Parts: sequence; C-alpha cells; structure tokens
Amino acid sequence: MTQRIPAFSREPVRAAVAGALAMAVAMGLGRFFYTPVLPGMMAGLGLDAAAAGVIAAANFAGYLVGAVLAAYGWAAGYERRLALGALFATVLLLLAMGVLSDVTALSVVRFLAGLASAFAMIFTIGIVLTVGLQHRDPRVQMAHFAGVGFGIAVSALLVYLLSFIDFGSLSPWRADWLFGALLGAIGLAAVMVLLPRPAVGASVLREPPIAWTRPLAALTVSYGLFGIGYVVTATFIVAIAREGAESPLLESLTWLVTGVSAAVSLLAWKPAERRYGVAAAYLAAILVEMVGVAITVTLPFPASALIGGALLGITFIVVTAYGLQLGRVLASESPRRVLALMTAAFGVGQILGPLGAGFLAARTGSYVLPSLAAAGILLLAAVIAALGGALSIKSR
Repeated sequence: MTQRIPAFSREPVRAAVAGALAMAVAMGLGRFFYTPVLPGMMAGLGLDAAAAGVIAAANFAGYLVGAVLAAYGWAAGYERRLALGALFATVLLLLAMGVLSDVTALSVVRFLAGLASAFAMIFTIGIVLTVGLQHRDPRVQMAHFAGVGFGIAVSALLVYLLSFIDFGSLSPWRADWLFGALLGAIGLAAVMVLLPRPAVGASVLREPPIAWTRPLAALTVSYGLFGIGYVVTATFIVAIAREGAESPLLESLTWLVTGVSAAVSLLAWKPAERRYGVAAAYLAAILVEMVGVAITVTLPFPASALIGGALLGITFIVVTAYGLQLGRVLASESPRRVLALMTAAFGVGQILGPLGAGFLAARTGSYVLPSLAAAGILLLAAVIAALGGALSIKSR
C-alpha cells in the first residue's frame, strides 16, 4: 500500500524558495543593485566618489530606520502583507532610480529603498524561518539567506547582458535600473504565490530590557565596525574594477563572483561552525574578509577584483547571520530588542563607511586609502570581539 506524502511536507520547500526570492529582490536588487550600476551612473551623471558615497549612505540610513522599526511587535498579524508591500515598493523604487538625475532625489529614493528592503527582510524572515523551525529543517534558513547572493549574481549577469544592447538615447545605466525593476517584479509575483501565510492569532510577548554583559557590548561594537569595514568594498568594488578593467565582462564578472560566493557562503562555513562553534567562525570570517578588502587594492588587476569579490561574498552574509545569532544567545530573553540594537550598530557603520570612503577617494583620487582603512577597521572588529569574550559564547 502506497503512503501519501502529507501536503504540509511541501511547505519547507515553498518557504525556502519564497524566502530566497524575497531576499534576492529586497537585498540583491533593492539594496545591492546600486553597486554594479554605480560606475555607469558616475560616468553618466558626472558624480564623484563623494556624491556616490552620499547616495549609498542614504540607502543604509533607510535600512537602519526600517530594521529598527520592524524589529518590534507592532506589525504582528500583518507580516505577510507588509513583506509583500515592501517588495512592491522596492520594484517601484528601482524604477524611479532609472528616471531621476538629481543627487538629492536619488538619495531620497535610495533611503526609501533601504527602508523597504529592511521591512521585506525582517518580515519575511519571521515567516520563513518559523516554517524551518517547525519542520526542523536548517536548509530553509540556508536557502533563505542564499537568496541575497543569488540576487547579486543575477544582477551582475543582467548588467553584463544589457551592455550589448543599444538603447538609443536612453543611457545604459538607466536601462539597467528599468530592467532591474522588471526582474524584481517577476520575483515579487513568485513570492506572492509561494510565501506561506503565518499562523493567525500568535501573540507577541513584551520583552524585558536587554541585560548588558561585557561579551554583548563587545559584540555590538564589533558588529558596528564590521558594518563600516565590509560596506566600503560592497559599495565600490565594481567601481574599483572599472578602473582596471578593459571590458564590461571583468566588471560584471567581479560582481558575479561576489554573488555566487555569497550564495554558497553559509553552506561553505557550516563545517567550521560545527567543529569550532559560531563565535570562532564569526571571528574567522571577519579576518578572511579583512584580507579580501585589502586584496582589492593591493594585488594586480584582475586578481585583485576577482579574489577580493570572492572573499567579500564568502564572508559578509556569514558574519551578518552569525553575529545576530550570537546576539540572540547573549540576550535570549529579548530577541527582538537585541536584533534592533545590533542592526542599529550595523546600520550606523554602513552609513559612515560610504561617506568616509567616498570622501577619502575623492580627496586622494583612488580607493586605496579607504579600502586599507576598511581592512584595518575589520581587524579592530575581530580584536574587540575576541577581547570582549566572544570565544566564550556557546551557540550551536
């Protein structure tokens, strides 16, 4: 007698695919599509690195505001609607980037895009990871975060393929944004079909204030410094590649390598996490990223861009995920509060990074000094976490 597979057994797969696509749209496109399009925007609009840094910082400021607002319980029962609404807003804001030219207007749009990407991420995580926990399937979480790298990789391919098309009077970088919006709309349609509906009537308990400890304080500072250190390369790596590239292929390949590495990063780090623990893997990933950031401006091209992009991709999602996981261990009674706290620290770092890097690059005429400074900040992030007792944190 054959045994029917229960319908609910498909739910983890649906949730994983929906989560991956949502992260691809919200983060891979809404948040990181600026990176591969930036060189064309700088050339087309006459932007210097300082102006580019301001626009990037506006996006990270929006992400900071959105993530902190979304981390509390006011949206209970409306998570799915808010997640889909945020993804819809992301598509519209991608479209708006393709028709605007003024730095102030572009900055406002990028701020709103950051807000939307944060809402989409936080509210989708709550739905998708709950399904993974209910079914005790860790692959749901891996697939969900892999969506960021998938979105980055697809955006790299999109920009490269569009470089072969003559759009007449339409600037190529504007076409990039418009087709990015189209790609986002396709992803949104799939998420609308696949994203599970959360359980009705779940109550949100009031959390106590965070109980501060030395390891938590050190981890929070480390996480904020990581925000500064990673975002310099994450924002400007394609612009750095353009300085040494002889064709659009190498620019797009740099971002493609970054995205593919990010997509497999959690899976690649899983053996180290199992053997040495989350805290040790967190520190090791920061140090690997430090090397990658320095490599982008010290090795000859194209090795600098390709190796630097690979090391950035293989680490930044890992550090982000492991850092938040450690924070929840250290403040287990206040998970939403610690998420908001660490996201705020991370967000402040992301705002300061592009502003400082853009200013230094504009003053010095290259990205060498800002990149080396970012590498030094990543080293400081690892040292502070280690001295603060990060290695004593037990988390599986």
